[in-house]
Amino acid sequence: MYEASVGLFVPYLRNLSVLLDKGVAYAETRKFNPAVLLGMRMAPNMYDLAQQVGEACRHATVAPALLAQCEPVALPALEHDMAGLQARIATSIEFIESLPRAEIDASAELKVFFRLKNGTELPFNGRTLLLTNSVPQFFFHVTTAYDLLRHAGVELVKKDFLGRK
Repeated sequence: MYEASVGLFVPYLRNLSVLLDKGVAYAETRKFNPAVLLGMRMAPNMYDLAQQVGEACRHATVAPALLAQCEPVALPALEHDMAGLQARIATSIEFIESLPRAEIDASAELKVFFRLKNGTELPFNGRTLLLTNSVPQFFFHVTTAYDLLRHAGVELVKKDFLGRK
């Protein structure tokens, strides 16, 4: 359970940080404000890049916290600037790496409730929280962030998404 949560989220959050760095470098090379990238959307009713990063961090912190039976970290306010998003990613990584491995590993059958933004609580056990909600949600948002940057012209390849192994 630890490897399926913390062990998965941390490297991909680091990859997401690198993607944002590449976006900044792209913007600087072409002489435009990198914040322009943060407002990009795939469709009018989808989150922009900043919110995609924010949601990836939210899923990466809430699920392991629930599994460890801890309160999730209070993430910095979602800012539409690259430094703020990088701080959010760093805070997320630091928090989930601090969670107790033993509690997370023992959480497969733990009953947990994932709270949606509207306040609705969805019941899960630890395993189904990860496999049917948090991991898919996390990868949806990270993938969408990658796609937005790539669509903007940032020179990214699959290895940037997957990380250099």
